[in-house]
Amino acid sequence: MKDRNLDHKDDWKTPNRLYDKLDKEFEFDFDPCPLYSDFDGLNVDWGQRNFINPPYSRKLKEAFIRKAYEESLKGKLCVMLLPVSTSTKIFHDVIYGNAEIRFLKGRVKFEGINTFGEMVSNKCGMHDSMIVIFNPVKVDYCPRSDNKYCDFWDVGECVAEFPETDQYLVCLNE
Repeated sequence: MKDRNLDHKDDWKTPNRLYDKLDKEFEFDFDPCPLYSDFDGLNVDWGQRNFINPPYSRKLKEAFIRKAYEESLKGKLCVMLLPVSTSTKIFHDVIYGNAEIRFLKGRVKFEGINTFGEMVSNKCGMHDSMIVIFNPVKVDYCPRSDNKYCDFWDVGECVAEFPETDQYLVCLNE
């Protein structure tokens, strides 16, 4: 029987091979959850193209999921490495329907210190993993411009604010 009272750690590094593959596709400019960080990723400004492997403890994981979704509404790309947990409230309320979901085949071998204090890099995580991609929301109308194509993806000249939803919109030049 497994000892559920072990001291589980939140400091696990994404394997370089997985990160490099995602970085090649998305060209990240910020990681709000780097290993052994000296800042609080929930309380700093995020980049335009973010990679997030959040701590997997429930409260922190959920806070980073909500923050990634909120950042995507501001026009920022947020790509998350998360444990598969499709029966949770946060999955149905925030992820499902708002993000692209890619399930990874096999379990990810994270690098970090296990519950026995040993540095490991060849042990699989306790959960299957998924990549959750919050892409900026696309719309086809901008109230401040004749430009008919607006997108949170690229920074342009026109920014529209919708205070009732705290959403922002950035127009693209044609």
